[in-house]
Amino acid sequence: MSISPFRVEIPQTDLDDLQARLALTRFAHEIPGTDQGVSVERVKRLVSYWRDGFDWRAQEARLNAHPQFTTEIDGQNIHFIHVRNDNPDALALILTHGWPGSIAEYLEAIEPLSRHFHLVIPSVPGYGFSGPTNELGWNNQRIARAWAELMSRLGYTRYGAVGNDGGSMISPEVGRIDPDHVVGVHVTQLFSFPSGDPAEFAGLSEEDQAGLAVLDWFWKEKGAFNVLHSQQPQTLAHALADSPAGLLGWLVQLFDEDLDDDFVLTSAAIYWFTGTAGSAIRQYWENARMEQPKEPTTVPTALAMGEGDFKSIRRFAERDHANIVSWKTLPAPAHGHYTAHTATEALTSDVTAFFEGLR
Repeated sequence: MSISPFRVEIPQTDLDDLQARLALTRFAHEIPGTDQGVSVERVKRLVSYWRDGFDWRAQEARLNAHPQFTTEIDGQNIHFIHVRNDNPDALALILTHGWPGSIAEYLEAIEPLSRHFHLVIPSVPGYGFSGPTNELGWNNQRIARAWAELMSRLGYTRYGAVGNDGGSMISPEVGRIDPDHVVGVHVTQLFSFPSGDPAEFAGLSEEDQAGLAVLDWFWKEKGAFNVLHSQQPQTLAHALADSPAGLLGWLVQLFDEDLDDDFVLTSAAIYWFTGTAGSAIRQYWENARMEQPKEPTTVPTALAMGEGDFKSIRRFAERDHANIVSWKTLPAPAHGHYTAHTATEALTSDVTAFFEGLR
C-alpha cells in the first residue's frame, strides 16, 4: 500500500547507447511514389532530429516539474503524476493515455486543469515508467480496477475519469467498475462498432454513413497494427526492443503527421528508455481475449471528438453507454487524435465545463 516519490533520471549511459544505435541505423528500401506505410523520408527526418536536435533532458525536466510517485497495485508497479489543487475539496480526475501515446500527451493540460481539479495521470501498466507487465491478464478491465484502487489509496471518494485513445476504453470501464465514486467519464472517442445486426444501419444519417466509410477504409488499409498486436505482439517486440529507428517507424503510423517532432520523440524515448515498447502492445492481445461487458455503462458520459479523428457514431455508442449527456466535435482549429496536446484550451475547457456541471 506504500506510495513512493519518483523522478525520471535516465542514466547518461542509456543516452549514449541510443546515440550509437541511431548513428548505425540501416534505413529500409522503398519504391518512390508509393504509399505502403510510413515513409523512409519521415523516419530519416525523425532519426536525424533524435540524434542532433531533440533534448531528452529538457523533456525529463518537464516531467519532473510535476510530483511523481509509484505504488504497487495487484502485483504491478504503477507510476503516476499527482498534482493537487489548492482546494482540498476539489474534484479529482484520473487521466489515461493509450498507444502509441504516453503520459506526455497530457503535460500541456496539467496547468489549465489543475486550476480546478486534483489530477492523477498514471502510466498504463506495461507502458513507460510503470514498467513491463510481468504476468498475463492486464486488460482494460483489470487496469480500470487498478485505477479505482489507486484513487481510493490517494483518498479520493469522488472523482472523474478522462481518457484518449486506449484511455477512452479504460475510462468508461472505471465508471462501470466504480460507479459509487465516479461522477462522470469524459473521452475523446467512444469506440462502439456495429454489432452485425442489419437493423442498426437503418436510417443512419449521411454524416454517420460517411463516418462508417472512413472506419471501413481505416481497418482495411491501416488496421494491420491492431491485428498484429492482438495476435503476435511478442514477434514484433524483438524489433521494437532492439532498434530505435524501427520503434519510430512503428509508432509514427498512428502519430498525426502534423504533430511536432518533440511530442513524437518524447513518447518514443519513454518507450525506449523504459524497455516497454513490446509490453505496451501486449495490451491489445489481452483485450482481444477479454470477456466483453453485457450491460452498458451508466455514469454520465461526455464525448469531445477532434475534427478528423475517429468518428464515433452515437447510435452504436448509446448501445454501450446508457447515460451520454454531452456529444460534440471540438470547435476549430481542434483536430486530430491528441487534442490534449494540440488543442489544449478547447479540450480542457470542455473537460472543465462537463465536470463542473456534475457537482
